[in-house]
Amino acid sequence: MKIERTKNAIRNIMFDGFFRVLNMLLPFIMRSVILYYLGVEYLGLNGLFRSILSFLNLAELGVGSAMVFSMYKPIAEDDTETICALMRLYRTFYRIIGLAIAVIGLLLTPFLPNLISGDIPPDMNLYILYFMNLGSTVITYWLFSYKRSLLYAHQRVDIVSKVAIPLKLVEFALKIVTLVIFRNYYLYLLIQFLSYAAENLITAKQVTKLYPSYSARGNLPKENVKEIMHRVRDLFTAKFSNVIFNSADTLVISAFIGLDALAIYQNYFFIITSLRTLLEVVIGALIAGVGNSLITENIDKNYNDFRKITMLFGWIMCVSSAMLLCMYQPFIEIWMGKDSLLTYSCVICFVVYFYTMGMNKIMNMFKDAAGIWHKDRFRPLVGALVNLALNLAMIRLLGLYGVLLSSIISIVLVQIPWLFHNLFREVFPRKYAVQYLILLGTLIVIAIGACAGSWFVSSLLNLGVWATLFVNAGISFVISNIIFLAAFWRNPMFKQSFAQMKNVLRRKL
Repeated sequence: MKIERTKNAIRNIMFDGFFRVLNMLLPFIMRSVILYYLGVEYLGLNGLFRSILSFLNLAELGVGSAMVFSMYKPIAEDDTETICALMRLYRTFYRIIGLAIAVIGLLLTPFLPNLISGDIPPDMNLYILYFMNLGSTVITYWLFSYKRSLLYAHQRVDIVSKVAIPLKLVEFALKIVTLVIFRNYYLYLLIQFLSYAAENLITAKQVTKLYPSYSARGNLPKENVKEIMHRVRDLFTAKFSNVIFNSADTLVISAFIGLDALAIYQNYFFIITSLRTLLEVVIGALIAGVGNSLITENIDKNYNDFRKITMLFGWIMCVSSAMLLCMYQPFIEIWMGKDSLLTYSCVICFVVYFYTMGMNKIMNMFKDAAGIWHKDRFRPLVGALVNLALNLAMIRLLGLYGVLLSSIISIVLVQIPWLFHNLFREVFPRKYAVQYLILLGTLIVIAIGACAGSWFVSSLLNLGVWATLFVNAGISFVISNIIFLAAFWRNPMFKQSFAQMKNVLRRKL
């Protein structure tokens, strides 16, 4: 079966994009409601529990990515029996993983007070809150999560979004009513638990309806299982590294500075996380198609696709970074108040962090689609350990600056160069490396120019906070697009990519 890559990608971007936008806006509202009705400490607790549970999700070991990758070839060859055997193996893995997370989570319970500097809200039991969050994580592995692999491998993420959208609307409506009327955080977490369970059950039913010929049955040959286990082992280092990288900042701030500082930091970080989520919509929509293309198309076509996607993704990162730089402060002031503002130098650090993280992701997408986890297994681990070591060394000297600079240094000096080397050693011919490096350098220079130009023009205006937000949005959007298009409009590959994207969107609309 040759997947309809373009059609599925556009469909996924539309539905998953809408879901991610919804999932970005609703938490903004929720954080505001929690702050107003419960207090800033609860925002810090939310972030702390997310980081702890991300650590517990290490038990997943990268099984999901390994299984989805293993399905690309049998799907392309219409090998139903192999797909069913993979599903059975995946189901077994996830049952074991759910149990492992529950056990490890219980063993971590005595150490919870050591992760918080200062007091927790007096009316809350830290352990009950933790167990409720732990239950929400465990239930996702035990209720048919393995069936989602079929949707990801067939590039049908839109099905997941169609199920999740109405459930999220109901979940957040109930949460807001609960906080406004009852101000009960325990009931808030119970609603979250029930929502996760319902989403898994309904998605599993949709998968069965869409792919009735697939079920968890049969056994894989031992050599195939061994190959998958090797992939899982290699993915574990990447999974472990991502958890350390993403959770270290939160845990270090909570332990060394406190929940109030963590809540303010996370207000800013929540914005770039939301934007990153939108970027992941594009990546998630493309990755299965890229994996299919790497199997069915020649190397030159795949490299040209890599350049096109990088160019278009660089355009998105350029515009979004410029808008973020100009809109960060007025948005935070409107959303959380002047007392929650950080210095503008911190804002610059957040924007640099966002841009470098985004450009790293586009290369990671091709690495994951190509399945070169074994060759790449040490890169994310070293990057994460560098980030953690710098966090611990710099937070006492520089505070939040130290946390942000640690992440940027790790991405720019460790992860991106190493990943670039692996891609042009294992996936693409080395003869193209210099050409791609020039493209990356050009994109970075243009992004710096777009951000500087947008900031300079917007800084000339002195308006009220609401007017500043909208005027800065317009200025940064226009200037960044003008600068980027002026640099690339005559580039033949960009013109080809832009025309292809425009035609696809026109047909879809």
